[in-house]
Amino acid sequence: MSQTDDTRTMILHAAVERILHYGYSKTTMAEIAKDCNMSAGNIYRFFASKIDIAEAMAHKFNEEAYLTFEKIVARKETASNRLRELFHYDLARTYSAIEEEAKILEVAEVLAKERPLYMNEKLAKERVYLSAIFEDGVRAGEYRPLANPNETAEMWQSALMKFRFPQLFSKLTLPKLQRELDGVMDLLLAGISPQSAVPAPWDGVTPATDEVCPVTGKPIDSLATTALSDNR
Repeated sequence: MSQTDDTRTMILHAAVERILHYGYSKTTMAEIAKDCNMSAGNIYRFFASKIDIAEAMAHKFNEEAYLTFEKIVARKETASNRLRELFHYDLARTYSAIEEEAKILEVAEVLAKERPLYMNEKLAKERVYLSAIFEDGVRAGEYRPLANPNETAEMWQSALMKFRFPQLFSKLTLPKLQRELDGVMDLLLAGISPQSAVPAPWDGVTPATDEVCPVTGKPIDSLATTALSDNR
């Protein structure tokens, strides 16, 4: 490891401790630099901004998960059991981390707002592991043929998004979230079973601009305008 890498690691460690104690918004680059016994100007040689430090924190958290994902993919288990294990592991790990360190949630919210590409990259990385499991399932006859396993993985991620950062979406306890996750996964697995059929293509979303409310008889657009006016 180079001296630059050592310094980045030291800065990241100091930033994590400060952010988890005081919160992201109440932490400054100058304070992190002081904790590292360096000048405020010097820290910018290693991280261009505080959001870059937050992203580095998230990458470190994710890299630890990817090591476990690799082990799950390699298991001599059914594809369905491996999918369940992977998503349950991710839910329990993230839920527990946020419960133990509530300030992590603030970092997640900031990254979602200021670094949307970060989440896209994270999901793309995870699809590598999911696609491998789907391909195993097809080869074993556990799933019907999938035209595009990577796309199937993307749809699964969308359907299970609530369980990625659970405290962002609900106030449910972990056991209740685990029960919901199992229920949603039952439906998703049924959709790719050998007995399932791909639904007929849908033409797309029907525009609602000319529709009429069956209760009032008024155009839906006018109702939306009225609701906005009432809320002002």
